[in-house]
Amino acid sequence: MKTKYLKTIGIKTNQPVGRGFLFPYDVTFDSSGMIYALNRGRISQGLGTRIQIFDYDEEWYGEFGEGRVTGPLNFLIPVATAFNSKDELFVTDEGSGEVKVFNQKGLPLYQVGGGSGPWSCDLKGPSGIAFDSNDNLYITERSASRLTKIDGDGNVIFRVGEPGDGELQFNMPWGVVTDGKGYVYVADWRNDRIQKLDPDGNFVTSFGQSGNSEGQFNRPSSVAVDSQGNMYVTDWGNERVQVLNSEGRFLHVVEGQATLSKWAEQWLEVNQDEYSARRSSNLSILDLPAHLQTPYQVGSQTEHLFWGPVSAKIDAFDRLFITEHSRARIQVFDISGNSD
Repeated sequence: MKTKYLKTIGIKTNQPVGRGFLFPYDVTFDSSGMIYALNRGRISQGLGTRIQIFDYDEEWYGEFGEGRVTGPLNFLIPVATAFNSKDELFVTDEGSGEVKVFNQKGLPLYQVGGGSGPWSCDLKGPSGIAFDSNDNLYITERSASRLTKIDGDGNVIFRVGEPGDGELQFNMPWGVVTDGKGYVYVADWRNDRIQKLDPDGNFVTSFGQSGNSEGQFNRPSSVAVDSQGNMYVTDWGNERVQVLNSEGRFLHVVEGQATLSKWAEQWLEVNQDEYSARRSSNLSILDLPAHLQTPYQVGSQTEHLFWGPVSAKIDAFDRLFITEHSRARIQVFDISGNSD
């Protein structure tokens, strides 16, 4: 079994518009394979908060949205994204307590949460979001410690969960995903585990416990599941991605292999002093001093490794996209050779 590194997308920028990331938090894909990246930016200032659109070859197609104030195109604390079968883009906003819905061009359509009628259910800190094959919507609510399922017409099917660390109890749940059989996986962030539910919201099992050994987690933020049932968990606090099989058995760790992206190469080509300094520097130091040995310190000091892996998503071509909010980039891996 292997997870093969393919490429890196992104470059860090403090500019409020244009190519580049500032605290990216998630990506998702429309039916054509176009990539939509959620750039949280500096939310206290509303700087750089937007959705960016590009393809796998890093061709840039535009952006929409902004931060800080309220409005159809504004986000306060955006967290995650997902497309339904109609190519409608859903964006959770933990700050405003709603999910905003856009078309592929970024035009506002409607929202989930607040108001009255369909799609009006009360949401408390919506964070993770996913669809199943029937266009049922799943939303994790971090402030309510629950999971909400909504059908394609906006009607709530069920709400499960309460604060705690038992079965169907959550502590700030974050990422959520469904598999081909309709099972639901929730990254139970502060309980350091993944909970698996059936399509009716019943508890099935859980994977993981607190720690930094194989199969242990420190604040797992996201989980993706491939066609074989393998799970890819962004072990956020341990600065790594862990791969588990369908039964929860540990398979291997992915730590990151980043290279320069096309955007970075193009920037360096016109900033030759920076490029020269890079060529003469060792950015892959693996033997750090004794006082720099925590996962955070190793990730922050070693450029090719993950630093802040916050989201795991799999596209239609069996490519795994790991979004790193601290390093402002996306690392992409081929998982087509992975099987139990």
